[in-house]
Amino acid sequence: MIRYSLICQDEHEFEGWFGSSSEFDDQQERGFVECPVCGSTQITKSLMAPNVSTSRKKEAARQPQPQPPREEPPTDYVQPAALTSEQRAALGKLREMKQKILANADNVGEKFPEEARKIHYGEAEARGIYGKATLEDAAGLAEEGIDFLPLPDLPEDKN
Repeated sequence: MIRYSLICQDEHEFEGWFGSSSEFDDQQERGFVECPVCGSTQITKSLMAPNVSTSRKKEAARQPQPQPPREEPPTDYVQPAALTSEQRAALGKLREMKQKILANADNVGEKFPEEARKIHYGEAEARGIYGKATLEDAAGLAEEGIDFLPLPDLPEDKN
């Protein structure tokens, strides 16, 4: 993968990832590379510092880096370049839905299966919750007839 620093005609800067240099050129020719801020397809590569591997960088990359849990999706994101306008609209609606769910529900973390059962069986007050569950836990909840819905993974959740 190649990461390019890109800039549109209105000087909005953003990044794009491409399989190869020719893939960038092909997508740009077809109008698929688009500024996430203004929608312009007049995009050029901007200067960026080279990514030089040093022994210190290699050692740091081998060490696992703790990631803080993310409770709310960020509001600043870079749209993937190859989406159609319909796909971007659908992604925007998914983002809105997820933000509303997170804003109006309690994060119960790893206790999600336990809390969902308590609510379902009347042992706890009915309320919106979200958290984490293994596939095994999710299968068990489904077998018990407990309604739940996985939250969508959005592009910015994986960056």
